[in-house]
Amino acid sequence: MTTVPALVNITCPHCGENFGVNASEYQSVAEQIRVQVEDHIRQEAVARKDEEIQAAVAIALEKARTSFRTLEKQVIQEKADNEKSVTELKHLLEKAEQDKNLAVQKAVAERDAENARLSEELKHSKEEAGMNLKDADERAETRIRELEAKHLQDTTRIKAAADAEIAKWERQIAAMTEKAKAADTEKELAVRAAKDEALTAARKKDAEIVRLQGQLQTQEQAAKVKEASLKEQYETALRLKEDEFERVKDFHARKSTKAIGESLEVYCQNQFNAIRTVAFPGAYFEKDNDARSGSKGDFIFRDEALSIMFEMKTELDETTSKRKNEDFFKELDKDRKEKGCEFAVLVSTLEADSDLYNAGIVDVSFRFPKMYVVRPTQFITIISLLRNAALNSLGYQKELALIKGQQLDLTNFEKNMQDFKDSFGKNYRIASEKLKSAVEGIDRTIATLQRTKENLLASDTQLRLANGKADDLSIKKLTKNAPSVAAKLSEIKNAAEPKPEKI
Repeated sequence: MTTVPALVNITCPHCGENFGVNASEYQSVAEQIRVQVEDHIRQEAVARKDEEIQAAVAIALEKARTSFRTLEKQVIQEKADNEKSVTELKHLLEKAEQDKNLAVQKAVAERDAENARLSEELKHSKEEAGMNLKDADERAETRIRELEAKHLQDTTRIKAAADAEIAKWERQIAAMTEKAKAADTEKELAVRAAKDEALTAARKKDAEIVRLQGQLQTQEQAAKVKEASLKEQYETALRLKEDEFERVKDFHARKSTKAIGESLEVYCQNQFNAIRTVAFPGAYFEKDNDARSGSKGDFIFRDEALSIMFEMKTELDETTSKRKNEDFFKELDKDRKEKGCEFAVLVSTLEADSDLYNAGIVDVSFRFPKMYVVRPTQFITIISLLRNAALNSLGYQKELALIKGQQLDLTNFEKNMQDFKDSFGKNYRIASEKLKSAVEGIDRTIATLQRTKENLLASDTQLRLANGKADDLSIKKLTKNAPSVAAKLSEIKNAAEPKPEKI
């Protein structure tokens, strides 16, 4: 422990006047300065922590807004691509409809041309064969009608199949269009919900920032009030020390052999009662009268933040058996524990020549925890120091709880932000899957249209083959497997030809 001179000269920084203080007063002032410096450093640390929290909140909010804008652009682009794919599919369907109509028109034109050709051929056959070819003409006409009926039936069937297929495509396109509209609606709902969640999160964060700013202002006001209170306490303690110094001098001047026994206890009690209402309102300070455990201390001090067990020891200078302060440490620590006190203080005039105890407050916690030895002049000082330390500790605990609450709020904000990202990602993933399904359906429809186109082309080929067969139709081919009909037609033809005249 650093030794301080018995008397220290201090120059006032405001008026420049020199004045002297003793060692205990010097240490008390130095301790108060240290406490105030530590309090100022702590306040600066709390302010920096609040600034870091606000900066982290602003960064997290800006990241969330950027992510939301990026996702919104992606959704809009995918919607445009989907509309473009639907437009292209409609163009393909219109082209397929036009190709179908052209194929039907071409088949009808070819059928009309074939009918005209057969009619012309029949007309020529009638002119050549005359009226005797009536039966053959009827058979030919019957065959022609059969061919026409078959051609008409094939054409009708092909057209009906094409119409049914087109109707099927139209239903599929309508269903796909409805699905695309539903997907668009769901995406719009997802985007709207994401916007609402982002706005809600932003409003919550703004409210949180306002609340933190209010707390910061409250802390600043509390710090100012505390600073004024500490200044007032310092001034009060300084006056009390001066009064105490005068009373101690008077006490030593008037003490007698008879008063030695209880004079120290009475002195300490009077010292406390003199400033009780000013410095320690509501505090408990009474003699310890509970001796159920076999021993008891002298006084017990209690308030909302502190409890102290006091033991007062003194003896005459002429006493031959000099006792030491440490002879009472063990018993004092036992009393402190049994009475549930946090600190133990021995107020002693023993070992009057000891430089250690005469230098000021002595911390003997290396022997027994939370124990101090003081001279009577430091009686009020030790109570003030321990009480201020306890109040500061209580304030630190409250501020620590407040900081933990702020960290919990930040954790909840990050959790809400992560939940929002997960929810938005889930909606976006579902929309993407439905869009992919719609695109696959469009691809399947295009493949079906391609197969239908191939079938129409194959039907056109069959119609050309039928036309070729009709072009090759003749009396010879019709009577190929009917010799009797061929013979009859030959007789009719021979009979119709003019016979040469005999000369």
